[in-house]
Amino acid sequence: MLSVEQLEKQQVGLRLPKYLIDDIDAFTKKYSVTRTDIIVEAIKSYISEQKSKLFYDNFENAAKELQETRSLKKHKEIQSLNDLIDELEDH
Repeated sequence: MLSVEQLEKQQVGLRLPKYLIDDIDAFTKKYSVTRTDIIVEAIKSYISEQKSKLFYDNFENAAKELQETRSLKKHKEIQSLNDLIDELEDH
């Protein structure tokens, strides 16, 4: 949960292409929201998407590293998550 201080608003100036402003204004009329509402939601969505991408990229890299490590050494066959956890704890 965000603190009151984190929720405090700060004014920021943006320069956007006219076509984006036209699109934003069309949404403001259609959905009775402000430009700020649309821009804030767009930024939140973008940041969330980038954080998810970073998480999955890091997970994928870790999985590749594990696979490379396992292929360099002789290991017993892993058939379950518990087997994997046991093997990782042993090394």
